[in-house]
Amino acid sequence: MTRYLPGICAMAAIVVASNILVQFVIGDWLTWGAFTYPFAFLVTDVMNRVYGAGAARRVVLAGFVVGILCSLVAAGLDKTTLRIAIGSGAAFLTAQLLDVAVFDMLRHRHWWVAPLASTVIGSAVDTAIFFTVAFAAMLPHDANTGWANEVVPLLGHGPELALWISLAAADWSVKLGLALLALVPFRLIIRNLLRKRREI
Repeated sequence: MTRYLPGICAMAAIVVASNILVQFVIGDWLTWGAFTYPFAFLVTDVMNRVYGAGAARRVVLAGFVVGILCSLVAAGLDKTTLRIAIGSGAAFLTAQLLDVAVFDMLRHRHWWVAPLASTVIGSAVDTAIFFTVAFAAMLPHDANTGWANEVVPLLGHGPELALWISLAAADWSVKLGLALLALVPFRLIIRNLLRKRREI
């Protein structure tokens, strides 16, 4: 279990940082948390490649527990609502476990196929679940989520839709960009860790 500790610590750090940074807005559509959270997929994929799907699931569950604790703290500080907390937890657990499954299914293809495909699919599911559960008008809104249904042009220029759809589109765009960029550290980390395992 101690060999998984770096992955667990990395996942916990990403979850905590993202929960803090989501409170700081960049422009009209994003928060700083959008730039840290996608690295959770990198951690999951590294653990999956080096130690297997079982280890990756353990790291995901550790991140989920940390996420719940963050939500409880945020709720105590009046920084989140039940809808946002449920959306966040459901999105994280579903998307990360899906990432593990897709990666495992594609693990024997070219080195970049599994991490890219699993992250793109996981990110799409994560975004869809979080923003729908947290903000969609089909669920009862509250004081901290009702604003997200204001009708605005999509990303400031497209058809008029609920604001949360622009937020989701911007968030997913960042996740896609970081999925591509993360291939570089993924390759370097994997080479380093696998070389160390062979030396033991």
